[in-house]
Amino acid sequence: MALAALLAAGCGGPQSTLDPGGPAAAAIVTSWWLMFAAATVAWTLVVVLALLAMRRGRGLAPASGTRLIVAGGVVLPTVLLAALLVHGTLTSDRVTGSGADVEHVVRVTARQWQWDFEYLDGDGGTLAASTDLLVLPRGEMVEFRVGSVDVIHGFWIPRLGGKIDAIPGRTNVLRLRADGAGPMRGQCAEFCGLEHALMAFEVTVLEAPAFRAWMREHAAADGPEAAP
Repeated sequence: MALAALLAAGCGGPQSTLDPGGPAAAAIVTSWWLMFAAATVAWTLVVVLALLAMRRGRGLAPASGTRLIVAGGVVLPTVLLAALLVHGTLTSDRVTGSGADVEHVVRVTARQWQWDFEYLDGDGGTLAASTDLLVLPRGEMVEFRVGSVDVIHGFWIPRLGGKIDAIPGRTNVLRLRADGAGPMRGQCAEFCGLEHALMAFEVTVLEAPAFRAWMREHAAADGPEAAP
């Protein structure tokens, strides 16, 4: 029981991929558990067959051995991998957010050693800005336009979804939605230099009215006086 409690403690926290706070992360963790279950079944079957073979020794008939090889070496992995492929294909839209309507756009600029966030309007103008703090509206889809000004970095919020590279001279797009309001933390997922381990940012999820108020309080100097 103590070991189980210790293992369960590792499934939570502000950077736990097993504690999803949005649909993309939920789809990823579901796939992870399915792969874990499939791998456990396959491993158990292999161990059982190995123990049976050692117990029976040379008494195993050639025909039976051939059937075991075909079933365990061809049929089983083909079925498991095909099922995982179908599942991954069907859930890809939830992971990437490609089919969702975007309600907010945030430009993410990575640099050694910080993250700059600009909250954009429909014309690409900056409404508000923050550094090393990402503020998101709860339950609303956000499109992140990720880039870098120096080296390659990795933009990753484990509780919200997968990671994407921040590459100088290029803009990569990732869409995420925060449904949970618990503590979250983002981290650079690409080694980018000596201060890489310290290149993290906090994520705060607010209800819509509080988010709009935060936008007004942090309005950009050259942007609109108040966020809509």
